[in-house]
Amino acid sequence: MKKIAVLGSTGSIGTQTLEIVREQKDIEITALAAGSNEKLLEAQIREFRPKMAALWEEKAARSLQGRVKDLPVKIVSGMEGLLEIARMEETEILVTAIVGMLGIRPTIAAIEAGKTIALANKETLVTAGHIIMPLAKEKQAPILPVDSEHSAIFQSLHGEDGNRIQKILLTASGGPFRGRKREELQQVQVEDALKHPNWSMGRKITIDSATMVNKGLEVMEAKWLFDVNPEQIQVVVHPQSVIHSMVEYQDGAVIAQLGTPDMRLPIQYALYYPRRKSLSGRRLDFYQLSSLTFEEPDLDIFFGLKLAFLAMERGGNIPTAYNAANEKAVALFLERKISFLEIPEIINTCMEQCRFIKQPDVSEILETEAEVYALIESRW
Repeated sequence: MKKIAVLGSTGSIGTQTLEIVREQKDIEITALAAGSNEKLLEAQIREFRPKMAALWEEKAARSLQGRVKDLPVKIVSGMEGLLEIARMEETEILVTAIVGMLGIRPTIAAIEAGKTIALANKETLVTAGHIIMPLAKEKQAPILPVDSEHSAIFQSLHGEDGNRIQKILLTASGGPFRGRKREELQQVQVEDALKHPNWSMGRKITIDSATMVNKGLEVMEAKWLFDVNPEQIQVVVHPQSVIHSMVEYQDGAVIAQLGTPDMRLPIQYALYYPRRKSLSGRRLDFYQLSSLTFEEPDLDIFFGLKLAFLAMERGGNIPTAYNAANEKAVALFLERKISFLEIPEIINTCMEQCRFIKQPDVSEILETEAEVYALIESRW
C-alpha cells in the first residue's frame, strides 16, 4: 500500500487524486488538508479514514474535530498543521495541491523529511525554485510534476538521461479568448472567462488560463523542474489539447506525450512513477482526430505571458511579485472590482514598483507577497 497525504484535498486536483485512490484501492490516505470546505473534508475523512486532517482556520478546525469525534483522527489548523502533516513519519508521498505560496513551507518540510513530492502547486517553484530544487537534490527527495504539461515533459524525458535538451515546447490551449482582438476583451465578464474550452479546473486557475498567466507560471516552473534556460522554453498554442507538451533534443528529434484532457492521468503517473497502471476514462481515437493545429501565442493580447518571461529574466523576487500580483488581481476580477484587461496591468505595475531582492529567502518571499498585496490594496 502506498501511503500519501493530500494538501488541498477539496480542490480540483485533490478531489481527482481521491478519485484515483477510490479506483486503485492500493493507496492509504494518511492525511488530508483543506482551506475552508469543512463539509467536504468531513465526508473525505469518513471515507478515507486519515490519521490527521487540517483546516486553515482554528475555529473551523475545532468545529470539525467535534463533528468527527467518533473517528480516530487528529484535527490541526494553520501553517503549523500543514507542517505537521508534511512531516508525518508514515507518509511516503505528499501531494501539494493547495493554491498559492502557502505551499512553500510544507513542501520544504516534506523534502527535509525525505518525502516524495507530487507537485501541483505552481507557486512553490515560481517563487522559491532557487531554494526548493537544491534542497531536493541534497535530500534526494524526488519532485514529480502533477501539472499536465510538466508531466508530459517529464514523461518525454524518461529514458533520455545524458541526452541534451535543445528546447522544451510547452503547449497551451489558448483558453476561451484565443484569436480575440484587444478591443473584444474590454467587455469580458467573469462568466466568459470561466468557460474553458477543454479543461475542468478551479475558478482561479481557469481565469489564469484565460489570461495565459497560467502558462507564464508554467514557463517559470519548467525552468526549475527541468534545469533549462528561459530561451530554451517555447510556448506553442495547441487548441485541441491532445499533445500536452514536447521535448526537442539536440539531434532535432521531438518527443511528445499525447492523451485526452484528463488530469487524473498526470496525477496517477506521479503517484505510481515509474509504473503505469490501468486508468478508466476516454481514450484518444486517432480515426476521430481530424486535425492538430499549432499557433504562436499573441504576446500583445496575452501580455501576462510576456510579463512572465520578463519576470524570469529579472529573477530574484520578481517572479514572486508576478505571482502575488496575479493572485490579488484575479480575486478582484472575480469580485467584479476590476476589468479582465486590468489583470496584466496590475501585474506589470507591481513588478516595476516592487523592491528588488536578488536571492530572497522564504521570509523575504513572503514579505514580497505582503508588499505587493499592500500596493494593490492602496490603489485598487
